Amino acid sequence: MVNITNLHKKFGPLVVLNGLNLKTPESGIIAVLGPNGSGKTTLIKSILGMVVPQKGEIEVNGERVKKHWNYRKNIDYLPQIANFPGNLKVQELIDMIKDLRGKEARDQELIDLFKLEPFLEKKLSNLSGGSKQKVNLVLCFMFDSPLIILDEPTSGLDPVSLIRLRKLIQREKEKGKTILITSHIMNFVEDISDRIVFLLEGQIYFNGTVEELKTSTGEKDFEHAIANILTENHA
Repeated sequence: MVNITNLHKKFGPLVVLNGLNLKTPESGIIAVLGPNGSGKTTLIKSILGMVVPQKGEIEVNGERVKKHWNYRKNIDYLPQIANFPGNLKVQELIDMIKDLRGKEARDQELIDLFKLEPFLEKKLSNLSGGSKQKVNLVLCFMFDSPLIILDEPTSGLDPVSLIRLRKLIQREKEKGKTILITSHIMNFVEDISDRIVFLLEGQIYFNGTVEELKTSTGEKDFEHAIANILTENHA
């Protein structure tokens, strides 16, 4: 689904991606992890075409992304921080995004899932952080695209909504989709991920399953395995 070759990106003198190579499977859930400054956000934004690398190639579903934009129609993206216009009502925002994308949407199914019906006529500026995140999730998942990128999807969610999100992501995986996730919630990552891609200093330090990560670090606990990588590399 996503094939990245020799990706380089600098911001001034700061090297953020340094010859990164990554090929994702055709379907499955891949967690992209790493400390702050490791290149996670730049990698995601490069795939989305929001950041232009100095060197390297990115292909999404066999299509090169450089100087193209059409491929983005087949990506659903959940940003870490969604800056909604506060004067809009929730329903107005959903309708606006549906009009912009021009694709069949399953918004009502997701509104029901996250119990957003009572909030549809409320202005976005009056919503709590958790309710805004639920709106963000509706906007992300309602277009049924083959590639989904989720940047900190658990942010602000209550435990019940977190369970619903986990089940939703698993259902999308069962449809044969590729799902990239970044998260600081390690138990969520361990429960849901098929593969872990761990970035350090702009390169992939580890790419494998949760069990392979535990074996390679000699740790039985996933969170301790991640800590082991950081300790070994003084991150």
